[in-house]
Amino acid sequence: MLAELLTAHWPAYVAKFGRLIPAEQAAAVRAILRCRTPALGGQRYRCACGQEHFAYHSCNHRACPRCGQADAAAWLAAQRTRLLPVPYFLVTLTVPAELRAPIRAAPREWYGALLKASAGALQDLAAQPKHLGAELGLTAMLQTWTRDLRYHPHVHLLVPGGGLTANGLRWVRVKDPQFFLPQVKLAARFKGRLKTWLTANQPGLFQAVPAKAWWIKWVADIQPVGSGEAALKYLAAYLCRPPLHESQMERWDAQTVTFRYRANGGAQQHGTVSGPEFVRRVLQHVLPKGFQRVRHSGWLGAAARARRERIHALLDWRAPLAVPPPPVPPPQCPGCGKGMRCLGSVARKPP
Repeated sequence: MLAELLTAHWPAYVAKFGRLIPAEQAAAVRAILRCRTPALGGQRYRCACGQEHFAYHSCNHRACPRCGQADAAAWLAAQRTRLLPVPYFLVTLTVPAELRAPIRAAPREWYGALLKASAGALQDLAAQPKHLGAELGLTAMLQTWTRDLRYHPHVHLLVPGGGLTANGLRWVRVKDPQFFLPQVKLAARFKGRLKTWLTANQPGLFQAVPAKAWWIKWVADIQPVGSGEAALKYLAAYLCRPPLHESQMERWDAQTVTFRYRANGGAQQHGTVSGPEFVRRVLQHVLPKGFQRVRHSGWLGAAARARRERIHALLDWRAPLAVPPPPVPPPQCPGCGKGMRCLGSVARKPP
């Protein structure tokens, strides 16, 4: 459905914004329009009932609503093996509305700075003896949208309730499984780290920020999430899929698009916008090419294997083996519902 909508409204969007459209957004549209079409080639199948069918390749673009489910499932299976037998917390760090326009203008630099500053702020507070006095292991994910597709960059971090001391001899648990760190102090530290990084590394970006953004209070939210399993599923749902699933698109015509979403209270809402506005809302969340939206740091970093093994020994715990996803069954015949046999590949069409 999204491909059909883009076919109808993409020309008007291009006519309106022209060269202002980032290359990443144009590439995302090209991929979505070609996904599971003869343009990408595929396989030819035959069923026992005598019918032949074609299954075309997916584009595997992270902005495509048809792709990414297998990648999200594989990521979730791998992360489950890293969950420790300790309480977990989900930390959300947001920036004020005054920063949204500067971030949108230079997303690659800002997105990396948000992930780095959020992880650094947590480590700074946790390292203080009055809080924890230990190093954390962090999984941080960047998210840029609200439920109604508006631009709202923020960072989610899944954090175990404990850390490793600097000498590596002790595992320090949180005193209360319902309390991790003071939210007000964390928000202030996040703001201070981001401001310091900008002034030292990106003075041009710093000058583009309204002065009001630095003296108002920022917001941090810390919620206990038990074993962390449910929080991992929540993050995996946003990892390899766009902000809107095709099932949420209710109807569209030559002028408007109506989609549904859930408000903060859980009630279902409906939004109706013009076709070009809907395209803009969807495409504004396309990430810069090659940008890694999920990052691990602390003793969960790629170079911290020895520290992780030390923690496993201190907790007397062994990581479970990753459960591989089940093999993909052969496609079913649309006529009789039985599995089909692959006859061969179909070459993609020339550009």
